[in-house]
Amino acid sequence: MQVPNYVEGHDLLAGKSVLITAAAGAGIGYAAARRCAEEGCRALMISDIHEGRLVEAAERLRQETGLQDIYTRVCNVTDEEQVQALVEAADDQLGGVDVLINNAGLGGSKLLVEMGDDEWHRVLDVTLTGTFRMTRAMLKKMQPRGAGVIVNNASVLGWRAQKEQAHYAAAKAGVMALTRCSAVEAAEHGVRINAVSPSIALHDFLKKSAPAELLQQLASREAFGRAAEVWEVANVMVFLASDYASYMTGEVLSVSSQRA
Repeated sequence: MQVPNYVEGHDLLAGKSVLITAAAGAGIGYAAARRCAEEGCRALMISDIHEGRLVEAAERLRQETGLQDIYTRVCNVTDEEQVQALVEAADDQLGGVDVLINNAGLGGSKLLVEMGDDEWHRVLDVTLTGTFRMTRAMLKKMQPRGAGVIVNNASVLGWRAQKEQAHYAAAKAGVMALTRCSAVEAAEHGVRINAVSPSIALHDFLKKSAPAELLQQLASREAFGRAAEVWEVANVMVFLASDYASYMTGEVLSVSSQRA
């Protein structure tokens, strides 16, 4: 099926400030940053571990969206000091963070019996524990204010089995559980926490990490016969971040056209 036309912005995030992790490059994080700008956010901070790519991404966002209040900060979500520094900088430069999008994650392909402890821990540390660190730090800012939204990036592999994905699937299932539990705690303080669960969204990073034949096979299983565009996933993130989702918390929305 043909890719639909790009959706125009409708000011869903008008007046809000947004912080996004792993937002440099061409993946879901960058698409989310662009969509947030197009949806009228007043200020944006993007973070990544690659400084050069991060600065380039910010300049591209300014040119593509017209939003000038875009800040950058290098952060490795496996480092607690860097996480704390990122959240402090965002809170200061954005005048308070209204929306956090936890996009940082790490994948890979390896049979379980061939997987070393280091590979297991690396994927869990970035994907699950990194999301925990960012959520913990941001809740300490949002909860006293009595407002805020956190959107996590999970995966359908948190629900479904796939060979060579035990570490990634376990991490994403953990993100889902973290989303639900933290949402119940944060609700008492007026903060909402939800997650998106994409199946397959093609971008350059994914193409480098998996064989083209496998990616095509996975895409062919989708009801539309194609992979999602990264901006289609970002659209759902924006919805969850917006006031249209005001009664949603602890939810994990599947962004997938796979057959039931």
